[in-house]
Amino acid sequence: MKKKKQKKKKSHVPFRLNMLFFAVFIMFSTLILRLGVVQIVYGEDYKKEVERTENLTVSTPVPRGKIYDRYHRIVVDNEPLRTITYTRLKSSKADQRMDIAKELSKLITMPTDKITDRDKKDFWMTLYPKRAEAKITKKEKTLFKQEKLTDKDIYNLKLDRITKTELKELTSQDLNMLAIKIKMDSGYAMTPQIVKNQDVSPTEYAVISENLDKLPGVDTTTDWNRKYVYENMFRSILGKITTSDEGLPRERLDYYLVRDYNRNDRVGKSYIEQKYEDVLHGTKAKVKNVTDKEGNILETKYLSKGQRGNDLVLTIDMELQKKVEQIIEEELLAAKGTAGADLLDRAFVVLMNPKNGEVLSIAGKKLNKNDKGQEIQDYALGTFTSSYPAGSVVKGATVLTGYQTGAIEPGTVLVDEPIRIKGTPVKASYKTMGAINDLDALRMSSNVYMFKTAMNLAGVTYKPYAPLPVKSEAFDTMRYYYSQFGLGVPTGIDLPNEFSGYKGPSDKPGFLLDLAIGQYDTYTPLQLVQYVSAIANGGYRIKPQIVKEVREPTAKPEELGKVTESAEPVVLNRIDMEEDYIARVQEGFRQVMQVKGGTGNPYFGTAPYLPAGKTGTAQTFYDGPDQEKRKSGPNGAPPAVYNLTLIGYAPYDDPQVAFSVVVPWLRNDTNPVNKKIGRRVLDAYFELLKSEESTNSHTTDSETGSQQ
Repeated sequence: MKKKKQKKKKSHVPFRLNMLFFAVFIMFSTLILRLGVVQIVYGEDYKKEVERTENLTVSTPVPRGKIYDRYHRIVVDNEPLRTITYTRLKSSKADQRMDIAKELSKLITMPTDKITDRDKKDFWMTLYPKRAEAKITKKEKTLFKQEKLTDKDIYNLKLDRITKTELKELTSQDLNMLAIKIKMDSGYAMTPQIVKNQDVSPTEYAVISENLDKLPGVDTTTDWNRKYVYENMFRSILGKITTSDEGLPRERLDYYLVRDYNRNDRVGKSYIEQKYEDVLHGTKAKVKNVTDKEGNILETKYLSKGQRGNDLVLTIDMELQKKVEQIIEEELLAAKGTAGADLLDRAFVVLMNPKNGEVLSIAGKKLNKNDKGQEIQDYALGTFTSSYPAGSVVKGATVLTGYQTGAIEPGTVLVDEPIRIKGTPVKASYKTMGAINDLDALRMSSNVYMFKTAMNLAGVTYKPYAPLPVKSEAFDTMRYYYSQFGLGVPTGIDLPNEFSGYKGPSDKPGFLLDLAIGQYDTYTPLQLVQYVSAIANGGYRIKPQIVKEVREPTAKPEELGKVTESAEPVVLNRIDMEEDYIARVQEGFRQVMQVKGGTGNPYFGTAPYLPAGKTGTAQTFYDGPDQEKRKSGPNGAPPAVYNLTLIGYAPYDDPQVAFSVVVPWLRNDTNPVNKKIGRRVLDAYFELLKSEESTNSHTTDSETGSQQ
């Protein structure tokens, strides 16, 4: 049998399967290669990307809003400042900041006069650590190892043993570096801290800008500073802002922080700047800083642009303010040179529109002695933070109180004669006037007429040399009606720290009579102008206002933005008295100024603007700042002085302006300084008003002509 040869089959993989294996190989090779690139080449970057965090912070501060007067003259502006800042990273170390400060010290010069000895000692130990360590004895080191001395104890021992001679080893360059380091350390993490913004030269600014890559955290930007166009005029009312070193006031820190302020932001700290902080502050730019876990900034993105604060338009006429302040200064100095003026050191004037409460001028001046002689300081704040017995100017309120309570009627005749009450010194007018009515009493300023009105109000019958059984309720009644005019109560002005005056504590009968002639309670100059305005406008107590409008900021300096808020007149209360009664007192005030025999007629009788008003003299005691002279009267008592006052409005039949003048602490009651100031101030007001109306008329005519 023949054997069949069996053919051996060859095992092979089909071509398609080979191609599949090859494709899988290529794909895996590519994936491995890609993973290698990711891990080896970009691994650190992706790690940072995974670990990065986002923080919102504030960019460079925006300028505050500007302040204008009522005629849109710029009063407070912002001037740009070249500024160098440092933003401390979360990962920043002290030695790193020292290196940056060292480099910066080669490029900029800092003031070093405010560096403390403690700062110098700390810095000296940083520069000379071995010498500082050598100041600790072996015994002290042993005590430290035994935990009987702490790190703080050792550090303080080193500080105490650094000598003045050793501190003198610090060179001017060292101190310059220290001044920079102090600024850098005072900032908060991720918040720009101003290193220098005063007197940064163009060269310093340019050199640092060119070397920012070598100075991590350092930046060049533009800051701002408040510019007061009228210099020191009206400064006390405008207020102040904190410096970048001060930052947020400690007592209001939480208030500002919850409103997205940074700790080193500048804010208003007094009067207009403080009261209108929310308006003037502006909206800061928001940026998103993307950082890694060590706090290094990876990327900065702007989320929103900042906008400077809104602008304020004041009710004040700064040209009138300038005139008023000049008049006060001249008359104050002139009066100071007369007899009996050794205690005189201040004077006040307030002008207000009696129809809407807009304060047109609010001024005060105070004389201070210094090495150079007499220095005149702005004391406008005293118009509402200090008060004085006002004298006869309150007699209009007394007469109106008498009408309303039935103590007197319009036309009531009373006899002006010396008043003799048991246990009380004789009370009289400056002259005996005989039988007079209410208008006569106002025109000639009768004290006795007011005394008898107060006695009628109290329901007591006057008998010479007998006691006067006045009850305390009479004081309450008189003060109630006085308060309706604003006397003895806050005026409501839109400024902080207003003083409401002082109420006499005793209810002895004689003091009720003193209250009726303005010689017991005290009132501020601002209260007096509110009071006379209520008479001028027919019986409405109007809130005084300093700010007229709030406007949006604009990019063009010569233009004002849209009005966002406008201050409307605020009537605080209607005087609880009949209109005929108020008209009667208005007539009495007119006669004071315009009729012969009126106490103001010699100075105002020729005024073409036909004023009405009331003069005042309060006999009182000196309670001023000169402590030695407070006890220079008989038996160590305060010396007797006179406060000279004046209130009024004009024209009498259509009041455009109301005013008050207060000049306290003269020994001579015949000095006419209050009337001189009042006449000159009113003259200045109407002269400027005529000039302003002429300018506006010319502008309107020109605009009309151009349209035609």
